[in-house]
Amino acid sequence: MKHGAIILVLVFFLTGVLYAETGVKKKRPLPPDYGRLVINNYSEKQGMAPVVFDHWQHRINFTCRVCHVDVGFAMKAGGTGVRAVDNMNGFYCGACHNGEMVFKDKKVFASCQQKGVYDDTRCDRCHSLGKQVKRDFDFYTVTAKFPKERFGNGINWEKAEEDGYIHPASRIQSIKIKKPALKVQPDFALSPKVEGMPEIVFSHKKHTVWNGCEVCHPEIFTGVKKGLTKYSMPEIFEGKYCGVCHGKVAFPLLDCQRCHTKPV
Repeated sequence: MKHGAIILVLVFFLTGVLYAETGVKKKRPLPPDYGRLVINNYSEKQGMAPVVFDHWQHRINFTCRVCHVDVGFAMKAGGTGVRAVDNMNGFYCGACHNGEMVFKDKKVFASCQQKGVYDDTRCDRCHSLGKQVKRDFDFYTVTAKFPKERFGNGINWEKAEEDGYIHPASRIQSIKIKKPALKVQPDFALSPKVEGMPEIVFSHKKHTVWNGCEVCHPEIFTGVKKGLTKYSMPEIFEGKYCGVCHGKVAFPLLDCQRCHTKPV
């Protein structure tokens, strides 16, 4: 079976998995909505709209490691349990959104304020679910010149960084952690379980740019030795291993040829 035919068969298989999970076809989100999270641990209980978080806007400016390692956000939506008092004390969103941090010559607005003081203009910027809130940045305008791809939100973020369209910061002012330069591990190939399927080439270099080591090890992949962690495509589709990011924020799993790149 030729390379292209094998990929086509896998696409049909994966599409069947998507149908089987819910019994209905999943609607493909609009490009700005891909990676969007709704955080509602406490908002509605306090009479406020849930928080809407746009990954695309933040990944333009910061690496994943900044928020998920240094700041301490969980990899799962709602998994951190962020409270307004945490933000006011400089944790989580408040690590940057404190009204003092200057980023790209602009002061970052404060995320929360004292209980009982409500400012529609500021609070609605985050607590925006179901509201018509004017954004400072428009997805289509900001990403107009970025390199494109077929899936996700249509942006090849890896190439956008490589080509200099974006320069995501690897640290923030409020967290003064000295991080030694990471030694980039070599790429390696993983053999698929389907005979004749192109091998997976995993690039440590590409992932190190965004994640460092700590995002993946040991929380997602317990071992650092090749072959130690066993996983399968159904598990990845369930949101485990590679599926923690891919299909939620990073390019989705239907983009088979982004991973299965080495012919056999």
